[in-house]
Amino acid sequence: MISRSETKLSLDALRREAKRLHRGVIAGEAWAQLRLRQHPPGAAIGAMRHADALHVVAQEHGFASWPRLKSAAEVMGLDRAARQQRLKVALFRGQVGMAEALLERDPDLAEGLFGLQCALYDRSAVEAALSRDPGLAVCWLGPRTPILHLAFSRWIHARPELEADMLAVAELLLAHGADVNDGIRAVPGRDHRLSALYGAIGHADNMVLARWLLARGANPDDGESLYHACELGHHEGLRMLLAAGAEPRGTNALLRAVDFHDHAAVEMLLAAGARADDFDSADVGGEAPAVLPALHQAARRGSDARMVGLLLEAGADPGRVHLGASAYGYARVLGSAEVASAVEARGAAVALSREEALLAGAAEGVDQRGARLDLSALPEAYLGLLHEVVRLPERLEQVQRLVALGVPSDKPDQMGLTPVQVAGWEGRAEIMSWLLSLGADLGHLNHFGGTLVSTILHGVAFAPGAPDRNHAACLCLALEAGVPVARHEIESVENEEMRAILEDWPDPGPVGAG
Repeated sequence: MISRSETKLSLDALRREAKRLHRGVIAGEAWAQLRLRQHPPGAAIGAMRHADALHVVAQEHGFASWPRLKSAAEVMGLDRAARQQRLKVALFRGQVGMAEALLERDPDLAEGLFGLQCALYDRSAVEAALSRDPGLAVCWLGPRTPILHLAFSRWIHARPELEADMLAVAELLLAHGADVNDGIRAVPGRDHRLSALYGAIGHADNMVLARWLLARGANPDDGESLYHACELGHHEGLRMLLAAGAEPRGTNALLRAVDFHDHAAVEMLLAAGARADDFDSADVGGEAPAVLPALHQAARRGSDARMVGLLLEAGADPGRVHLGASAYGYARVLGSAEVASAVEARGAAVALSREEALLAGAAEGVDQRGARLDLSALPEAYLGLLHEVVRLPERLEQVQRLVALGVPSDKPDQMGLTPVQVAGWEGRAEIMSWLLSLGADLGHLNHFGGTLVSTILHGVAFAPGAPDRNHAACLCLALEAGVPVARHEIESVENEEMRAILEDWPDPGPVGAG
């Protein structure tokens, strides 16, 4: 398979691709419909014009619109403009190998692009640009201001020797009016923002810059940093935030630490004032919400006895009922023996309903052939049960028993993820293979615009490391099943094993064109 990085781009070639896409949409081709759903043109499919197809193609190549792509091509040549877009993405995603390759080929690739110069810690270029135009320090450059380009860059992991230059760039921006509490909208149209501090801690794992931001007044209670500091595999960011006065009470940081089975982080948060049952969004509605009381969360994640003990000592209520499920019932249904035993030991075990007993039997391997759930009688807490079980290791038989009881095998959750997509994200190849055998919808897009393949690739980068995960096997299963992959997507894959699988896979024809 030939990736776009190995071919020379031209406006004529992209125009031809847009025409082919337009024809594919009119003909109702599945590959064309999928590309439209991934990059909506803003027009109804039935009324789609050639200009809309051009818009889709431009987005696929990293540009917000066809006019922007065309303008960049006319000013500097399409190949160079496309490489600059790829460099921006590589710095943001931490794709070190790609960024290094781009800069080796073209050392001055960031010339004239102030945001990129900040993200690359180019002190002399930033200083020269600000001397010419001091207002650059507070301009929006694409989706971010310069300090956000700096904070969200992961270049420090490739060039730790540039630490002093990075901090000098930060000081230059601050001296010219940059706001250390600046942020980018997390979701278009909503006011919630992802701060520069979150960019440094939660996104870039850049503790040096995070410390600098806090020392200069960044707000440690930005609604994101404390939560994401629990995901890093170390405690430096969490310790830093708590020392700066971050308030864990009223946040879901404690539950995030439970997600990662991080006893030390849980102890640190409890010592700082977190409360076990402090954050419970029971009013979310729809599918069972992601935020649960502490013992329900421990059951959901298969916590060990030590974690359960910490939560109980911190005041977790063993008799708590959440969306119709008691802590005891939820633990039994999820197959979390440690939580169920601890609740029972405190005299808080309750009788299970008929549906709960059937679900618990599926977790415990009880022979229930012929039994069927009354799905209308299921408490709301169990509506996303299959998605939760799929996340846990070695649960294929439980998944099979749940489906045999009548639990839908391909229903999306509140994020639009189907069970097979969750299995792919988690790297659960055995479960994913079985779900595919049931006829899972291969064209489904979740609410993030992800296909099964892109969800697997996202899982490679972000799923917590564990020896039982096998994302490579999941990717092969998806490709064998016929899930489409656009060639332009391959170049964004940093993981060498996954990229090799994609590049060596037989040419997918029009589905993979682009």
